[in-house]
Amino acid sequence: MNHFRSPQETLGDLSAERAAVLLAASSDVALILDGQGIIRDVASGSDDMPDELFDGLIGRPWRETVTVDSRDKVASLLDEAGRAESPRWRHINHAWEQGRDLPVLYTTVAIDPDGGRVAAVGRDLRPIANLQKRLIEAQQSIERDYARLRQAEMRYRLLFEIASEGVLVLESASGKIVEVNPAAAEMLGSDMQKLMGQSFPFGFDEAGTQTIQELFARARASVDVESVTARRAETGEAFTVSASMFRQDNRPYILLRLSRPDAGAAAAPTPVKSQALDVLQTAPDGFVVTDTKGTVLMTNQAFLDLIEMATEDQVMGQSLDRWIGRFGSEFNVLLSSLREQGSLRFFNTRVRGEHGGGEDVELSAVAVLDGEQPCMGFMLRATGGRMAKQAQQPAKEMPRSVEQLTELVGRIPLREIVRESTDVIERLCIEAALELTSNNRASAAEMLGLSRQSLYVKLRRYGLLDAASSDSG
Repeated sequence: MNHFRSPQETLGDLSAERAAVLLAASSDVALILDGQGIIRDVASGSDDMPDELFDGLIGRPWRETVTVDSRDKVASLLDEAGRAESPRWRHINHAWEQGRDLPVLYTTVAIDPDGGRVAAVGRDLRPIANLQKRLIEAQQSIERDYARLRQAEMRYRLLFEIASEGVLVLESASGKIVEVNPAAAEMLGSDMQKLMGQSFPFGFDEAGTQTIQELFARARASVDVESVTARRAETGEAFTVSASMFRQDNRPYILLRLSRPDAGAAAAPTPVKSQALDVLQTAPDGFVVTDTKGTVLMTNQAFLDLIEMATEDQVMGQSLDRWIGRFGSEFNVLLSSLREQGSLRFFNTRVRGEHGGGEDVELSAVAVLDGEQPCMGFMLRATGGRMAKQAQQPAKEMPRSVEQLTELVGRIPLREIVRESTDVIERLCIEAALELTSNNRASAAEMLGLSRQSLYVKLRRYGLLDAASSDSG
C-alpha cells in the first residue's frame, strides 16, 4: 500500500461527515465496527448493491452476517486491522435472501486504535463472477459445437469407409484424387495410398475415358448429370460412373461414384459392430457398459486392470459405484447428470482398486436410453502422468485460462475457484495494459486506474516485474 506523504497538510482537519462521504464514495460498501466486531453503521457507495441486504446489519456481529465458510476470514480481517503492515483483501460471502450469497472483497482499517473501532471497505465481486460465468458458458458452448462437428465427421468417415459403392473425391480443375474409399480402390485394382494424387480417369479404354471426361464437363456446368458406363482397358469390366459437384472452403470438387451394374444386390456390409467390440475389448482405455442404475453389464480388460480384478465374471452384476468416485455421492451425481444430459465429457474422478490401489481418471460417458435395452457406456482414461506433472509445478502457480479454471471444479471449493479467477482476470488486465502501452508502466497504471506503486506491487505478485523490465529494456 502506498500511503499519503503528508496527510495532515493535504487532508487538513477532515470532519467525520466528510470522512463518511469519502469512505462511501471509495467503496461499494463500508462497515463501521466496534471493538467486539459488531456493526455500528453501514454505507453503500454503489446503486447496484441491494438495500435490503444492509437494512438489518446494524447491531449484529459481522461474522453472523456472512456464510459459514467466510467467518474465519472475518476474524482474520478484524485481527489484522490494527497492524502496521498493509491490510489484506479477502473474499467474503454475505448471506442473502433465497439462499443466494453476495460476494464482496473486503479489507479493514483501524480508525480508532484506542477504542477498537474498525472500518471495513468492500468491493462488489458480482460483475467478476458474472464475467467468469459467461466465459465458462461460452467455453462449454464451443466445446459442444466442436463435439457435434467431430461426431458428424466421424459418421461421414464411417459411411465413407464401409460403403460398398466406390467413392472418390476429385479436384475439379485437375481431376486429382483427394480422397478414396476401400471399395473404389478395390474396383480400380490399386492401393488407396497409391491412388491419392493421381489424375482421374485412368485405366479405362479410350471410349470410356472420353465418356468420363464428358461427364466431368457436364458436372462442372451444373447440368443434371446421368450415369454413364465405362469399361476397364485391361479386364473389360464395365462400371457405372456418376458425378456431382460440391464446394468446400470456396474450392470446387467432384464427387465420383463407381458401381458394377451387374452386381445385383449390394454387397454384404463388413461386420463393423463385431469389429468395434473387438477394438473396445483390446483398447488401452477402460470401457464398461452398465444399465441405467449403474449395474455392470460388460467391461474390457483395461477396466479390469484399473479396478484390480481378474475376470469379467467377478464384476458382472455389481454396481459401478463400488469402484468409481472420490466420495460417496459423486457417482450418483454423475449418473443423474448422465440421465439428464445424455452424455458427459472430461469428467475428472478416481477409480478405487479392489485391493487398495487407486488412480485418477478422466471419464467420458453416454446414455443410450431409446434402445431395446437402455444402457450407459463409460470410457475411462488414466491421468496419473498428467497429474504428476501438474504436481511438480509450484503450489502458488496461478491458472491462466478458463479451461484450467473449469478443470478445478470438483477438486477445490468454489470460493477458492472464485478467488483464483479474480487473480486471473486482474493479471490478464495488467498484461493487456502493458501490451497496449508498450510496457510503459506509468501509462499502464493510469489506464488501469492504479498508482504506479500499486502496479509495481501487482507486477511483483504475479511475477511480471522481471518480464516487464526485460521487455522495456
